[in-house]
Amino acid sequence: MKKLILPAMAIIATAAGATAPLTYPTAPADGTTYEAFGITVDDRFRPLENDTAAATLAWVEAENKVTQDYLSQIPFRQAIRDRLTVLNNYAKTGLPYKEEDGKYYWYFNDGLRNQSVLYRGATPYDKNAEVFLDPNTLSEDGTVALTGVFQSKDGKHTAYTISRSGSDWTEIYVMDTATRQLLPDHIEWAKFTGASWDGDGFYYSAYPRPEAGKEFSNANEFHTVYYHRLGTPQSEDRVVYENRKEPLHFHQADVTEDGRFLLVQGGGQGFGNSLYVKDLSNPASEWVTIENGMDIVLSVIDTTPDGHLLVYTSADAPLYRLVEIDPANPARGNWKEIIPQDDSAVLTAVYPTAGKLIALYDRDASNHAYLLSADGKRICEIEFPTYGAASFSASKKNPEVFYAFSSFTYPSAIYAYDTDKQASTLVHATEVAGLNPDDYMTEQVFYTSKDGTKVPMFITYKKGLKKDGTNPVYLYGYGGFNVTLNPGFSASRMFWLENGGIYAQANLRGGAEYGDAWHEAGTKMHKQNVFDDFISAGEHMVSEGWTTPRLLTIEGGSNGGLLVGACVNQRPDLFRVAIPRVGVMDMMRYHLFTIGWNWASDYGTADDSREMAQYLLGYSPLHTIKNDGTPYPAILVTTADHDDRVVPAHSFKYAAALQAANTGSEPKLIRIDSKAGHGAGKPISKQLDEWMDIYSFVFHNLGRTPATAK
Repeated sequence: MKKLILPAMAIIATAAGATAPLTYPTAPADGTTYEAFGITVDDRFRPLENDTAAATLAWVEAENKVTQDYLSQIPFRQAIRDRLTVLNNYAKTGLPYKEEDGKYYWYFNDGLRNQSVLYRGATPYDKNAEVFLDPNTLSEDGTVALTGVFQSKDGKHTAYTISRSGSDWTEIYVMDTATRQLLPDHIEWAKFTGASWDGDGFYYSAYPRPEAGKEFSNANEFHTVYYHRLGTPQSEDRVVYENRKEPLHFHQADVTEDGRFLLVQGGGQGFGNSLYVKDLSNPASEWVTIENGMDIVLSVIDTTPDGHLLVYTSADAPLYRLVEIDPANPARGNWKEIIPQDDSAVLTAVYPTAGKLIALYDRDASNHAYLLSADGKRICEIEFPTYGAASFSASKKNPEVFYAFSSFTYPSAIYAYDTDKQASTLVHATEVAGLNPDDYMTEQVFYTSKDGTKVPMFITYKKGLKKDGTNPVYLYGYGGFNVTLNPGFSASRMFWLENGGIYAQANLRGGAEYGDAWHEAGTKMHKQNVFDDFISAGEHMVSEGWTTPRLLTIEGGSNGGLLVGACVNQRPDLFRVAIPRVGVMDMMRYHLFTIGWNWASDYGTADDSREMAQYLLGYSPLHTIKNDGTPYPAILVTTADHDDRVVPAHSFKYAAALQAANTGSEPKLIRIDSKAGHGAGKPISKQLDEWMDIYSFVFHNLGRTPATAK
């Protein structure tokens, strides 16, 4: 097959915004205002919070018609979909891992299956492997996703969790591992949980059954740990752990690999988590408190032969460390340090192997891995080919170690690592038709934010590109919840890059790139730092000659959707196109829906104090839209009807307010997906549809036609 040559984008004759002026639907509104510490807050679009009301459903239908009518007029829209289909039609192979039944398991997608299939074989990537679980058979449209697989300690049973239509609500099923026959056990209304086995049953976490019609919007309270015994109905499941005094806490249970300890982590109202331990070898044992607060991170990764816990933690280590804790003497002064804090990098994960440890670090937002002895002494670095991100499959029960590595233009490759020879061997290379990574380059820059802070940013582009101010830039950011944006591969992003676009990924404060201090510098009364960092990233791309505001697109999802909305309101002159996806747009009421209260550790709430309420109101995207004729960029808001993480009311109210305000003539549209949620588990078909619409909107409003669509 002849290799497809993809020239850079060409300027087209029709200018951006040449489509006919838009008429937007009238949104349900009731003129609601309310008081927050004496501050009057306009909430006129409050009726849109009722996502099942007839008026809201009619408005959603009308908005989608306006959006689809607009997008359907873009002549290259289908050609973009066709090219995205080609780019995404490649074999995707997951990391192999060995299970309790002695078999190897891995996920595989031969190209465009909506969900990846879980295979089982006698060896890694066994050519005679069998399909173990195929989530594509669970729904006709691919909207049921397999979210977790958990095998019993004896390997006889396997529990698996699913999500329907992208919701966070989880159902648990159980099958006979050998025969793959489904058992009658079925758990409903679970959430943020796995299935952790102990004996002839498992622990899981769930909420009370929600009110009918409010399953995806009402606040979730009283997350409780249960034990389910096989062959019994869910109604007989035993409560193992609950805290009726703290309805807004999460509680997640796990059993250590050796089966000795039951662990319960609490979360939801701090940067970290509480940790409670129960010795299952002693029926009379009581819960032992390792940590009662939620200000530090504690994650048990293993146990020692003498019954101690190996714990990954931020306690006295803002860049994280590994310690050994004796549950019989859990006071912090008795902890033994195994891997000390590295002052030049953030410890992000530790993987036990047969007699050794693998430590994964972030240094300037890129992964580095090291092989260590069991007592934490560094042996050597596991070399990676470039900036990128890695994940490991390892267990102290098995000598095999595998890892996956990817970067912006390098799709995931699977390596085997020999801990004795200290050598990596490529076992699976991913090939994407028409992609030659050598055609592109990634550089990392450190630009200066408003307050003088140096912020890292990755810039990826086609080799030979010139800094002449004519390059379209797609700037992406997140900046919150201790999340690090590492380099990673996206086949859909290659469409932008192969057309001569620049992809810039800014590592904003609020993330975990430099540990707890970097995170906290972007939270609560410091949240403006995140917006300043993102705005400064855009200014850097302009001042360095990469682009101009007329060619600058910004995008972000969830907390990143908040980021985009806030930055557009603060600097509408800096951007040409904005894509806020599933964003947190109403900062005054976010904590009242589903698990929104969980975000208070990053944001604070309008109920905290007058000062906090004023601060939130000062940047809330819904409440700070200009209405004085200031020209805004073209905006495409995206959300989904089953998003019970960031409820669609955020995007509904924001889009309605945008459309009602005087912000110039550029389009202000909302794309509302059906049978989809916050993003996890979204079938490939829906992903392709969404990217088709996003890229069509972006290219059209930049006044460009992608060369692949000529």
